[in-house]
Amino acid sequence: MNTPVIAIIGAGPCGLTLARLFECKGIDYVVYERDESPESNRNGGSLDIHGDTGQLALRECGLFDKFMQRARYEDTVFAIADKAGERLLELGQGRDAPEIDRTDLRQILLDSIPEDKIKWGHALKSATPGNDKSPVLRFANDTEFSGFKLIVGADGAWSKVRPMVTRATPMYTGKSFIVSTIHHANPLYETIASKVKAGSSLSIGCGKYIMIQRQGDGSYRISFGLQAPEGFFRNGSVDLQDTEATRRVLLLQFYADWSDEYKDLVRYSTDFCAWPLYSLSPEDMGWESMQGVTLAGDAAHLAYPGGEGVNVAMTDSLKLASKIAEHGVNHIAQAVQEYEADMFSRAIDAITESKAMENVMYSENPQAFVDHICA
Repeated sequence: MNTPVIAIIGAGPCGLTLARLFECKGIDYVVYERDESPESNRNGGSLDIHGDTGQLALRECGLFDKFMQRARYEDTVFAIADKAGERLLELGQGRDAPEIDRTDLRQILLDSIPEDKIKWGHALKSATPGNDKSPVLRFANDTEFSGFKLIVGADGAWSKVRPMVTRATPMYTGKSFIVSTIHHANPLYETIASKVKAGSSLSIGCGKYIMIQRQGDGSYRISFGLQAPEGFFRNGSVDLQDTEATRRVLLLQFYADWSDEYKDLVRYSTDFCAWPLYSLSPEDMGWESMQGVTLAGDAAHLAYPGGEGVNVAMTDSLKLASKIAEHGVNHIAQAVQEYEADMFSRAIDAITESKAMENVMYSENPQAFVDHICA
């Protein structure tokens, strides 16, 4: 069997956008994904896809019309409130950044790629230089592959490809999300639906926040943004499987002085999931280009999730595919160098802006956030 020219590690929106672009441009590739099948896709909430970045990539993929069938422009509205529930500002109506569930976006991309181009159940253990300097991929299922002209690490925050090009390691931000969902059957659902309606609501106070975001099926995803020690919700300090214990911790240690409408979000939430937040720094951008390897998306420039992540990642895919198509697969090194130079500049801006967003989202009151987004 002939070895594909390019191996993409990771079948998230970044890796799949790149795969679709290669498919359109006639560039040979294979995708390796740790999930056992498409059905094992992990839910990632709702994403806003921006006109000049994510949507541009989808247009180049020939998938914009399919995206528009799922895009939710009514959910661009964004309300900001304090911990007492008083609304300070509502904005975003008509903004060219419609929402789409991550699962829907992934499925649109998956449907556009031949099934045999994605190798499921391939969790990468390591990527190391081989005897001929060509990277060797070793997977948890005891398979091993090499001979690619390029390996693209689109494998997220804890990328196994990243160590081949940089020593940079994500650092804990001191912040975590605890995520839950209020479904239609939840006794609190009608109350939330009547208050939030479409879009999202962000309430900030005392160095923490609560985000309520409507999903494609009408449910509401609740994100409790907290400042907590690394591992606080994962190393046994709090057992998220114990719903009542988790509620007590949230109510007593984090949201004791918030209004009852927010405490009810804790009281009625179930299926808690922890998401500790890590980031690379602007200083991590700028490694020397490595033959046969590059990074894209969170693997390259992990940042606090401020709404730009998927758009920056899809732009990475668009830029990389365009450079390879321009230079040809026999001149991939030049294509990668030019891609990385552009990516570093965009990544520094994205990480810097995400840090500023992080600071105001965890401020003492929502006014700092209002001032930031209205500046």
